[in-house]
Amino acid sequence: MPRVTTEITDHIAHVTLTRPDKRNAVDPEMAEAIVAAGQALTEADIRAVVLSGEGQSFCAGLDVMSFAALAKGDPEALILPRSHGNTNLFQEVAMVWHRLPVPVIAALQGAVYGAGFQLALGADIRIAAPEAQLAIMEMKWGLIPDMGGMALLPRLTRSDVIRRLTYTARPIAATQAEAWGLVTEIAEDPLAAARDLAQEIATRSPSAIRAAKRLIAVAESGVGEDAVLMEESREQAALIGQPDQMEQIAANMAGRAPVFGKRG
Repeated sequence: MPRVTTEITDHIAHVTLTRPDKRNAVDPEMAEAIVAAGQALTEADIRAVVLSGEGQSFCAGLDVMSFAALAKGDPEALILPRSHGNTNLFQEVAMVWHRLPVPVIAALQGAVYGAGFQLALGADIRIAAPEAQLAIMEMKWGLIPDMGGMALLPRLTRSDVIRRLTYTARPIAATQAEAWGLVTEIAEDPLAAARDLAQEIATRSPSAIRAAKRLIAVAESGVGEDAVLMEESREQAALIGQPDQMEQIAANMAGRAPVFGKRG
């Protein structure tokens, strides 16, 4: 069975972790499959991604047994090389989704631990089931989070929250995660809610959605007010009067759904 499946319907990519018997725990093959799935969507004609896990849990973290074998080798040789731009394979598990040009919505249920938590952080939006449990689990194994979490967490929550989660490895409920800014919203059926939101996003101008994601990334990067304001202007100038914007206006005026052309 494949570790990850991707199905594209109506310009929405549905990416599913498919190792439910192991609570979608990440072994080396799963890490490779997650990254490959994200990379395959970089140039795809899509408008949103729904990222989910099959079975009772989104992803319960690393498959400890499979990585124990890797630990017998040289750890520096395993994790220090930058194999994917500025990341290694394990960091790219989260960062590939962060870098996708379209919005990524993660549907979370059950255990969202360690690698699974950091994978979820790579999404733009996280919708969790009420019973979902989230944790930075690495300290339980005498490790630190090293799969992109420290690049992504400071954009979402306070330093003291990050430290508490990291130092204790204690799982928190979805309600607490929402209060701390780690979960966007809670839904009884997070996958259905994620799909509904993706469908809504897919009705918006594809070029404007991509521009918005780029602009938000610039705004979050700490480049300064002047640079953010200039980027606003650049992105807006590139949208005004172009086919996607004109179709959005025409559809609004006619009271119909817009029909956008293929990207590019």
